[in-house]
Amino acid sequence: MKTISLRELHAKTGSWVRKAARLGAVLVTDRGTPIARIEPVARDSGGNPFLKRRILPEFAALKGRLAGGSDSTSIVAADRDRD
Repeated sequence: MKTISLRELHAKTGSWVRKAARLGAVLVTDRGTPIARIEPVARDSGGNPFLKRRILPEFAALKGRLAGGSDSTSIVAADRDRD
């Protein structure tokens, strides 16, 4: 990991941020004491996570009952009365 001083970062911030994106993390020190780290942002994980989600069976059952604009208060009341 490359180490730079706070003064170097102040003088060439844009350059160091671009270098961190290209080469990896850059450690920033203030008088020899580490104070921050500039790291590249992780790349996109490869798609929409909602397309890979697992629907719980309870939700699937509820989803079927809500189709067509059902009144949720009657569904909640029915569930409450069952218990």
